[in-house]
Amino acid sequence: MKTEFVRYLERLSELYPTIDKASTEIINLQSILNLPKGTEHFLSDIHGEYESFSHVLRNGSGAVRKKIDDVFGHTLGTNDKSELASLIYYPKEKIDYIKSLDKDTENWYKITLYRLIEICKVVSSKYTRSKVRKALPPAYAYVIEELITEKPEVLNRGAYYDGIVNTILEIGAAEKFIIAIAELIQRLVVDHLHIIGDIYDRGSGAHKIMDKLCSYHSLDIQWGNHDILWMGAAVGNPACIATVIRNSIRYGNLDVIEDGYGINMIPLATFAMSVYADDDCSCFEIKNKKHSYETEIELEMKMHKAITVIQFKLEGQLIQNHPEFDMNERCLLDKIDFENGTVTIGENVYKMNFPTIDKENPYKLTEREEDMMNKLYSAFVKCEKLQKHMQLMLKKGGMYKVYNGNLLFHGCVPMNSDGSFKAVNVNGKDYRGKELYDAYEACVRKVLVSNNKKEKSIGGDILWYLWSGSGSPLFGRDRMTTFERYFVEDKTSHHEEKNAYYDLIETEDATNRIFEEFGLDGTGHIINGHVPVHQSEGENPLKCDGKVIMIDGGFSKPYHKVTGIAGYTLTYNSYGLTLTAHEPFESAEQVIQNGKDIVSNQVAVQHAFNRILVGDTDNGKKLKENIADLKELIEAYRQGIISEREK
Repeated sequence: MKTEFVRYLERLSELYPTIDKASTEIINLQSILNLPKGTEHFLSDIHGEYESFSHVLRNGSGAVRKKIDDVFGHTLGTNDKSELASLIYYPKEKIDYIKSLDKDTENWYKITLYRLIEICKVVSSKYTRSKVRKALPPAYAYVIEELITEKPEVLNRGAYYDGIVNTILEIGAAEKFIIAIAELIQRLVVDHLHIIGDIYDRGSGAHKIMDKLCSYHSLDIQWGNHDILWMGAAVGNPACIATVIRNSIRYGNLDVIEDGYGINMIPLATFAMSVYADDDCSCFEIKNKKHSYETEIELEMKMHKAITVIQFKLEGQLIQNHPEFDMNERCLLDKIDFENGTVTIGENVYKMNFPTIDKENPYKLTEREEDMMNKLYSAFVKCEKLQKHMQLMLKKGGMYKVYNGNLLFHGCVPMNSDGSFKAVNVNGKDYRGKELYDAYEACVRKVLVSNNKKEKSIGGDILWYLWSGSGSPLFGRDRMTTFERYFVEDKTSHHEEKNAYYDLIETEDATNRIFEEFGLDGTGHIINGHVPVHQSEGENPLKCDGKVIMIDGGFSKPYHKVTGIAGYTLTYNSYGLTLTAHEPFESAEQVIQNGKDIVSNQVAVQHAFNRILVGDTDNGKKLKENIADLKELIEAYRQGIISEREK
């Protein structure tokens, strides 16, 4: 044996000091390989819709209801199944509701406990006892384990379990046990969660979603361009900060910034009321108005205009400082003809309602704007909760993910129309394909951990480019026409050309080229979001005969009319893939009181020829490597190369 490998085996022998212990571990690992793979759950483009997100997470995109059907079949009616499902989704709230009905709660507790135990037995059966034990709530771990574990040595098992359940009822612990088992079922139904980008913006609950993800048992996140924008704001990039605030105001979601992250908007409000006091700000309407008072709406419109003007100035400065971004055509403030009230965009001249800008130096912030942005900079970089959430993004996130043969990313792999990978300049060097993703990921990670002010500044500018640059894999369009959407009535000027990727993924050649670029054999899938699928217009979320799955179906409410649905979710279990389309979620109260679940329809199902086992997964490959190493260790013991440490 090679010296390096012997040294490795000696380290391994510290964990498995005898042949018996190494052999036992091999048997344990081999048994895991033969278990069914856990369920993966894919969500994309959540955009702050916390209520819908929370519910889909609770019901596992229908996985919980399917388990109920599997366990009880025709022995329970539809209403009873719906009631049981709603209890698993919202156990505490459901119990409170049942108690308010003055029902025979004692009998309800008993029936419910038995039903939950049966479901828990099934959902835990695909995991090792050790893994289930780690998922158990500590306070009730022993008792729950007794209830869900088959005990063949007990002759009268019915009496044994009855005794445990009756004791739970007698000591008044039924409610806590029901809640504990329901939450355990939620956890075990989904083994791993994939978020394919864009947690932030539009909806008002992004901070709540991040709070929930901070405690989720197993997940990864593929960064979206909206997430990257918030990461840029968190490291203090002024253009990112201004854009985050503008998006929040535009969609009536300042609550995320003010209440969610405790960032004070009074400096902006004071500035806006002073500078734009006599301006009707008609171009800056608020979507999803939450205020009934005209004065509040008027104030938000003025704040909207103030931060938008600042954003355009800051973006212009940034673009001028980075010629490699190749975005000079997006510097539009210096194209304004202040005498005639027009702006030239491309070859066209448009009338516009432009804000007050210094025509001699249109991209320079005024002294008051500078002072206000300094205050906002300090608030963003010092916000502990925001920094905690961005650290989760860093720890669990990345530009892309290769997982169990599938390639996950938000946006696109930038391509040219001929099918070649597009070259993009990053810090003075051209990158393409996977190397481009890796280069950008290195930049993002560096800027979030760096204490160097210059590195923070340059890295923050790159984060802004990832938000809206034509070479950004997360954006995937030739330009972001924010300026035109505010000031130009001609909607043809609002058009943003998608990257060639979106046409090419319909072809097998381009799709296979992407698989090969990322080291995959093409038997899996490309799973990505970012661009909503217009199901109402007949668009199919499956591309290239199902090799590519677009799972952005419009979680965000503003997209519902466009897509015709309220989002797609994807599940991948031991039987195959299931793509589900969801109708708009009404409320948790409807679920709790009426058992009315979110309406979901299976759009596509791809069954595996044989049931997929842990041994077929990425984790299975690692376990097989561990088994091979342990066999080498046993052989080293037997040949006397390494001595057993104890007998």
